[in-house]
Amino acid sequence: MLHSFNSHINKNLPFLNETKLLIAISGGLDSVVLTHLCHQLKLNVALAHCNFNLRGIESDADETFVVNLAEQLNLEVFIQHFNTEAYAKQQKLSTQMAARELRYDWFYNLAEDLKFDYILTAHHADDNLETFIINLTRGTGLSGLTGIPEINDTIVRPLLPFSREDLEKYAKANNYEWREDSSNASDKYLRNKLRHHVIPVLKEVNPELLTNFKQTLENLNDTADIVDESLNAVAKRAIDTINEQQITFKISEFKKVNNTKAYMYEMFKDYGFTEWSDIVHLLDAQSGKQVHSKTHRLIKDRMHLILTELPSENEQSFLIHDDDLSLQTPMGMLLFNDVDAATKTIDMSIFVDKDMLKFPLVLRHWQEGDTFYPLGMTGKKKLSKYFKDEKLSLVDKENTWLLCSDNAIVWVVGMRADNRFKVTDQTRRILKITMDLD
Repeated sequence: MLHSFNSHINKNLPFLNETKLLIAISGGLDSVVLTHLCHQLKLNVALAHCNFNLRGIESDADETFVVNLAEQLNLEVFIQHFNTEAYAKQQKLSTQMAARELRYDWFYNLAEDLKFDYILTAHHADDNLETFIINLTRGTGLSGLTGIPEINDTIVRPLLPFSREDLEKYAKANNYEWREDSSNASDKYLRNKLRHHVIPVLKEVNPELLTNFKQTLENLNDTADIVDESLNAVAKRAIDTINEQQITFKISEFKKVNNTKAYMYEMFKDYGFTEWSDIVHLLDAQSGKQVHSKTHRLIKDRMHLILTELPSENEQSFLIHDDDLSLQTPMGMLLFNDVDAATKTIDMSIFVDKDMLKFPLVLRHWQEGDTFYPLGMTGKKKLSKYFKDEKLSLVDKENTWLLCSDNAIVWVVGMRADNRFKVTDQTRRILKITMDLD
């Protein structure tokens, strides 16, 4: 197996020969074999072991085993203890998910702090098959059937072409010791049920199961490439604008494709959406209709769909006192300057009669029922009507800020000043207010 592993590295992962590597090691068969193989090839590796404190003495024995192995191979080793159950409870996660989150967060931080180029994990061909079947049973799209990626950012899985049987044969042939995790014998988890009861039957029916599965994955990945190419072409036509607050999509482009639901699924699945029929119905819904995920929302706005994060429930506002010269806001820096005369205004500046202001001023978001007296007009206007006339989307309205004096709007920031605070012949003190977006 050493020869096959070496050939695989040189052919498919040659960068591992020249980089600093961190091996995630549990003490089990897979990660122990990976450690020995990398050591045999004289790769520049160190070990990282997590003690999740879930199995008492057994967890501590795993840690001792890893420390002794590192000493035997003269490798640097890093150990981290976690109170996994407390973290799972705090984050409302299953114990398995909590352990995964803690593990990878620590690996990433360790790699960044100590300048490791890649993190190696010991996933192998059987893990890949188990993941495929789990995704299949739960319902998934094409991406859930393309297998565990061999390279995913800084995570590399060099054992993916090899079966668990390959690893066990190699370990026994070389008299390697490893730790058996007692939880692996339990059928409590779906993965273990598949490992113990389903996959052995599939292998009995077809001894070439893993070889054929590898070919299936290659075919599915080739298909996924075609899908990505088509999806990228549609996305390029459909995306109208992108900024920090939102991505705007042209509805007309979604309606042109043959399978609208499939394209919308691929385009929006990473934002946590699950109600795909509701999302498709947005295309013909009234303006303002929304579909939410836990983190994002899609909004129908005339001829567009707008994708944005869910707004914060915490209403922000800022106070500005008479002697303040500037204020940092989510929009930018708000600047206040006393000037001798009003000049031509630009979008992000206004001139006001300072004596008409009542400090402290308040910078806040708009609220239903707000009215103001638009500069250059007679009489007042509902802000909601003004926004409608300006064709602002829901997201634009949510990101609009109002500068107010004693509940009266002085400035719809960046859009329109209020007539009541304008500079006149009777004005004695002029205040220039500027929103610096830089």
